[in-house]
Amino acid sequence: MHRTLELTVPAAVTDTLQHELAALDEVIGLSVLRGASLKPAGDVLTVHVLNRGADEVLRRARAAVPDRNALSVVTSEVASFIAPADHHTVDDDRDEAIWEEMESGLRHQGRITTNYLLLMALGGIIAAVGLVSEPVPQAVAFVASAVIAPGFDPMTKIPLGLVLRHWSLIRRGVESALAGYAVLIVAAAATMGVLVATGETSSQMLASNLEVQHLAHPKLTELLVAASGALAGVVMLAAFRRSFQAGPLIAMAFIPAAALIGAGLVVGRLDLAWEGLERFLADWGFIIALGVPFLWLKQRLVHRREPLV
Repeated sequence: MHRTLELTVPAAVTDTLQHELAALDEVIGLSVLRGASLKPAGDVLTVHVLNRGADEVLRRARAAVPDRNALSVVTSEVASFIAPADHHTVDDDRDEAIWEEMESGLRHQGRITTNYLLLMALGGIIAAVGLVSEPVPQAVAFVASAVIAPGFDPMTKIPLGLVLRHWSLIRRGVESALAGYAVLIVAAAATMGVLVATGETSSQMLASNLEVQHLAHPKLTELLVAASGALAGVVMLAAFRRSFQAGPLIAMAFIPAAALIGAGLVVGRLDLAWEGLERFLADWGFIIALGVPFLWLKQRLVHRREPLV
């Protein structure tokens, strides 16, 4: 998708900025409404720009406005640009999200809210059932729990915050991850406790389940799948392909590993709980170890600017 950037700037910089933006080949359309914005007060420049030019537009807007608090930007996706005169330029566009959109998406998806915690709990319940199920319903349960529980976004805040040096983003990511996964572990523990109490399963059935053994003692092939899923999730974030991010979560073992922590604790198998924690931390480590260099390269080779805030 292409971008529309709505810039609100002080009237004193409008003329200079509009000439600079009009000269960019990546800017397909530019409109100026003088004095149109009441809050914040100023002129509004509506810029229809290709993805590969969005960073340059923001870079020039930042340079044109001396007071960083006097610049306001609203971003939105555009389904298409129908501009025959610029047809070849439009065809050469690329799939990139800007830093501000990445942060905004992660902030929305990973905020500690009732909805977020409830989805994490439901994911934990389904994953706990999957831990003691037969192979086919187990696969369904693990896939469903990975899609339902929004467990990837809080983790991804860490590498993004490290690259951008946004320490508050890192802090919020850690807080969201701890809160969300704590609820998931408690929900999984409660579910396993109910299943054991009603005779549906036992600690022996949990320990002997083949997939539980894979979680506790992953092979190189399984770790390779998880590492690829971790990097794929970060790439999708950077490429603004958020609708496909269920795939990386399914490839990784975050949710069932966290559920194994709770299930192991409630049946008195501390070894299983510890092994679940090890697998959980390993997958998080993949996101950080692979996400940081990837996003660092994006900054150096693609964006080459600091976020506006």
